[in-house]
Amino acid sequence: MMFRTSGTSRLERLNVGRSHPVHLPTRQQHNRSIIVHVVVCTKNRQPLLTNPLAHELLRRAWSQARTWMVGRYVIMPDHIHVFCAPAQTDVPLGRWIRYWKTLVTKNWPHPHQRPLWQRDFWDRQLRTTESYRAKWEYIRLNPVRHGLVPTADQWPYCGELHTLPWHD
Repeated sequence: MMFRTSGTSRLERLNVGRSHPVHLPTRQQHNRSIIVHVVVCTKNRQPLLTNPLAHELLRRAWSQARTWMVGRYVIMPDHIHVFCAPAQTDVPLGRWIRYWKTLVTKNWPHPHQRPLWQRDFWDRQLRTTESYRAKWEYIRLNPVRHGLVPTADQWPYCGELHTLPWHD
């Protein structure tokens, strides 16, 4: 199979034809910030997450899982977009995600909806301030593109727990 290299990232080429994404370790580069965009989906894309209880369970779990800090996030009915940064460099992203998924699942009030989560997740380390801004603006508009609200400011299931500044 031939891969077009211009416009296609290494990670995108690694994920072609895979049922589970490749998770590359985060890399510190020249004192730049480490900020990762993560997408986590519900099992079978069940629309379970857009309610005040789910929002509170997620925020509480992210606050308790202190090895990574959650910055901005948008919760959609069947998936979550999270920008996060390591608070401790020795804890892998996957372990942190498993931890908070477990916390949310244990406190989920509807046992018949379990399992809640797809086993895996998608992640991408951001490279520049511009990519962070552009990615956030695109994600922030997700509820509008899906016809859930007329403007992004009207979406109640989003926020920011920690400010994740970008340092070049």
